[in-house]
Amino acid sequence: MKTSLRIFSVVLLLCVLASCFASCEFPWGSTTTTGGDKPSEFVDYASQLKLDFTSTRARQEVTLHLHVDGDTTHFDLQSPIDGSYLLKARYLGVDTPESTGAIEKWGKKASTYTKEKLANATSIIVESDTHVWNTDSNGRHLVWVWYKTAEMSDYSLLNLELLQQGLAKPKGTDNVYGTFCFDAYMQARAHKLHVYSTERDPDFYDGMPIPVTLLDLATNPEKYDGKTVTFEAVITRDFGNSIYLQAYNEETGMYHGISAYYGYNFSGMDQIALGNLMRIVGKVSYWEGGGTYQISDLKYNEFSPKPEENIAIIEPGHEIVYELTSPEEFCTGKFDVIVTNEEGEETLKTFSYADLALDTAIEMRGLKVTDVWTTVNSETSKGAMTLTCEVDGYTITVRTEVLKDENGDLVTEEYFDGKTIDVKGLVGYYNGQYQIKLLTLNDVVVE
Repeated sequence: MKTSLRIFSVVLLLCVLASCFASCEFPWGSTTTTGGDKPSEFVDYASQLKLDFTSTRARQEVTLHLHVDGDTTHFDLQSPIDGSYLLKARYLGVDTPESTGAIEKWGKKASTYTKEKLANATSIIVESDTHVWNTDSNGRHLVWVWYKTAEMSDYSLLNLELLQQGLAKPKGTDNVYGTFCFDAYMQARAHKLHVYSTERDPDFYDGMPIPVTLLDLATNPEKYDGKTVTFEAVITRDFGNSIYLQAYNEETGMYHGISAYYGYNFSGMDQIALGNLMRIVGKVSYWEGGGTYQISDLKYNEFSPKPEENIAIIEPGHEIVYELTSPEEFCTGKFDVIVTNEEGEETLKTFSYADLALDTAIEMRGLKVTDVWTTVNSETSKGAMTLTCEVDGYTITVRTEVLKDENGDLVTEEYFDGKTIDVKGLVGYYNGQYQIKLLTLNDVVVE
């Protein structure tokens, strides 16, 4: 009898709670439904919210420095924040699908949305949630991002737009715009937009890995953009949460390479070692920071039922070849390669040596350093140098990382200026120019 009374009491309590939830609003705002499963008329919450210039919240007008992904952007500041003129911004209140280290459904669309809005902006304002600037655990500043175009009379909150479009999930409601954010989220969910839909993301490839060569990726990366590919290559470097890979091609008689970004939480780190011949499986993606293509979303699952779809060591202990390259070949070398598009049509295209050698390991000797420029306005690369070198009538640019000597002291301009150097490094690309990336002091000999 007592058991029956307990069950009856529980059922009665559940009925009361259900009645309460049915008649009460959520504490953050409305559910944006008219009853049943039918969503209400779409509300443009972003147009209702206005930027309040009279509030005490910290804010500053900025310019776009680098697009990263849907919820992360780097901005140039007019006045320094925490001693830096570069603001690495993580958007408050939102979490967009991944599109860099990992690749998730709707991640590319969210990233493109943010990129296009800011690229077309005539004014961008970043705003803190409080009167001071706050950071996350990775040191990124947490901000609201307001933008305005030539056609707009008011600023619009990009964070809120991402939620409203269903291109982000909410991340915390305990903030100044929490009510708007929650309503926009609930509406996107009710209307089943993007991340809340059952539709296929046209930008997300979920097919089998496509076998390619590094020559394919060097000459026609657009063909494989967003697709999962697989190839074999040797690891030459492990730097900046990326591995650099290269493989020799008989057709061109040279090495071709690509970088693969593994990020911060990659589970297959025990597979990575210099000189390992690897089976690589990952997605081809465009890296905004370098203006080049890379491999991201590396696949590794120790317990995968399809191990052939994982990265794996094929054979360790391979020699890392630094191809001895002449300045003439680096600057003027040309190759004709047959490129096949998605329709199977073949075209003979001409590529420079540097085009095809991007991300490979090379060696160059006898470079006379004629000018040195040191980075001073970046918190992450302060002290890195750009060396302008002359040799045999050619100009070669060498870009160093922040270098330390055996005592741990910073290597400065005097170490290189006016000297002749032999360099081992990676072929890099920056601001429309190919260069040699010098990663450690051990890879340079100063005469």
